Amino acid sequence: MMVWSRHRSSTHHRQTPRPQGRDGRDPMNSTTLRRARRGAASLAAVVALIALPACGGDDGDSDNGSGGESKGSLTLSGQNFTEMQILAELYTQVLENEGYDVTQKLVDTRDIYMAQLTDNNVQVVPEYLSGIGDFLNKQANGDTAEPVTSNNVEETVAAVGALAETAGVTLLEPAEATDQNAYAVTKDFADEHSLSTLSDLGASGLPVKLAAAPDCKDRQDCGKGLQEVYGIDLTEILPLGFGSREGKDAATSGEVQLVQVATTDGALEDDGLVLLEDDKGLQPAQNLIPAVNTEWLADNEDAASALNALSAKLTTDKLADMNVAVDVDREKPTDVAQQFLEDEGLLG
Repeated sequence: MMVWSRHRSSTHHRQTPRPQGRDGRDPMNSTTLRRARRGAASLAAVVALIALPACGGDDGDSDNGSGGESKGSLTLSGQNFTEMQILAELYTQVLENEGYDVTQKLVDTRDIYMAQLTDNNVQVVPEYLSGIGDFLNKQANGDTAEPVTSNNVEETVAAVGALAETAGVTLLEPAEATDQNAYAVTKDFADEHSLSTLSDLGASGLPVKLAAAPDCKDRQDCGKGLQEVYGIDLTEILPLGFGSREGKDAATSGEVQLVQVATTDGALEDDGLVLLEDDKGLQPAQNLIPAVNTEWLADNEDAASALNALSAKLTTDKLADMNVAVDVDREKPTDVAQQFLEDEGLLG
């Protein structure tokens, strides 16, 4: 048994345009991590055990959640930002608990790990439903392909699942947890103008400056849609990044009235910001969903069962709480994930 620690940045991840992440986050440096199995013993207990003479027992793989030999090795990938670090830990720990040896490989962009997932060099990825759907659709049908994603979860799962199958990838059960683009204003601004929805903002006729990702202007889920669907009078879009500190500061200082954030950003209240409801369903479904290499999955149904059990417990509020624990409280993703899994009875 090994006792070890990891050092990952807790810097807030949502600071760049989103063409590639969930829909494009610009994460941190590539990280490849070989996971040692996590035990319940403290460091002192481990030291004490090392000091004991051998007692003739079999110490091979007794720490597997399955209670027997390892079920094999797998590589788990995704992008390297706070929320994905947490999700990678959740997936890793439930798979380790099931008896698998897991290597984490977090990278910069979706195209890197998707190529490895389809080739079976990566076996498991925590994904965002419409994020992977848009990627696969463009990969199969070109950049000008008609969207197959929508705000209807069931329809989007069916459409994206078909594209994934063709690419050699299987989508498992989606979680209730979703992490969509969202738009926030200061609470004072909302109260002053009686705003609770994006429709309210459009109907107000107020001139609005928006802090958002640099590619926002022509995106249907950003500048284009806010104007066409909601009739919001966008006078300027400041390219300050998605959910960035700079964007939030611009909103609280009054430099902009609207800022692009995420639905799982649990620090909005601390910043004096409130979300405006996407009451016309501009944003596509971005439920968390496990994407697994189909060839590998055929011989590893236990992995699917473990990941589906995790998805059944993941909610948007719980994911937001975990993001706050890491981004605001500076806890480690490993510890936050383990606490959640223990609380939900997913580690046996």
